[in-house]
Amino acid sequence: MAETLRFDPARLEAHLAREVAGFSGPLSVRQFKGGQSNPTYFLETPGRNYVMRRKPPGKLLPSAHAVDREFRVIRALHGQEFPVAEPVHYCADESVAGTPFYVMGFVAGRVFWNPEMPGSNPVERAQVYDAMNATLAKLHCFDPAAIGLSDFGRGENYVGRQVERWSRQYRASQTQEIGEMERLIEWLPAHMPPAGPVRLVHGDYRLDNMILAPKRAEVLAVLDWELSTLGDPLADFTYHLMQWHMPPEDTGAGTGSLVGFDLPALGIPSLADYVDGYVERTGLDPWPHLNVYLAYNFFRIAAILQGIAGRVRDGTATSEHAPAKAQMVRPLAETAWRFAREAGA
Repeated sequence: MAETLRFDPARLEAHLAREVAGFSGPLSVRQFKGGQSNPTYFLETPGRNYVMRRKPPGKLLPSAHAVDREFRVIRALHGQEFPVAEPVHYCADESVAGTPFYVMGFVAGRVFWNPEMPGSNPVERAQVYDAMNATLAKLHCFDPAAIGLSDFGRGENYVGRQVERWSRQYRASQTQEIGEMERLIEWLPAHMPPAGPVRLVHGDYRLDNMILAPKRAEVLAVLDWELSTLGDPLADFTYHLMQWHMPPEDTGAGTGSLVGFDLPALGIPSLADYVDGYVERTGLDPWPHLNVYLAYNFFRIAAILQGIAGRVRDGTATSEHAPAKAQMVRPLAETAWRFAREAGA
């Protein structure tokens, strides 16, 4: 474990032995490299392995790092047989591990870190993309009230509130003048897509946030529900579409892109075919406002990366890739404005 994120495994072991049916030590704990926002740990016992997510220590923004919300949404979806890790236990008692945490079952499988799925083959890629499409479609077909999540977020005017939020965040962390961002901040609020049904949205749905079965194209678990809330399913889906248009980069900044790849040779569907598959499964149609949604999503990711640039400026960035992420803000803003222009700006 990183020194700043250490806690007493013996205290955690004693707590889980009391609270979790079937839990039995000895317990060993290792920290995963991922899960930087909410530190994530592998819990190993002789009988079963688990994963723990906890709030980071220190002073935090009031609404950030809400592991209780993550646990709640996983528990609701697990009850609907949606592919998530099994929710095992939530603990708000800070005396156990230093901060609130939850424990879920460990899911053994594969993670593809790049959307072109290097090392795979055309048949498997086609099957994985179809499974990924079907899984998000299933999420967006749930009635939040029917699964106990009617109060999981405000829902209405989701895109408008996101534009307002990320415009503020961009201003707070701005390090340079980017004309496209200025125009987007002015144009987007007046050109919101019409409101659709309020659904549960993941917020960061992409291939590397899911675990696939070891030898077949089945989604075993969708991970990282930190940004989940109630909102516009088409905003969530079109965020997922950005990989077809993402400006490529060689910096390791982590913005995966399909641009420049021979998609038919790889077995990966075109954006049009992928959208049509989602429409067929959900009845929700992004086509009439696709350019606006893409302009919004590229603006949002540019503002998020500008926040990282601000932390580089302030000397508080923790990732080695932070400077590279900061360099992506301008090309992302340019891509967003291109879609705004295609939408009539």
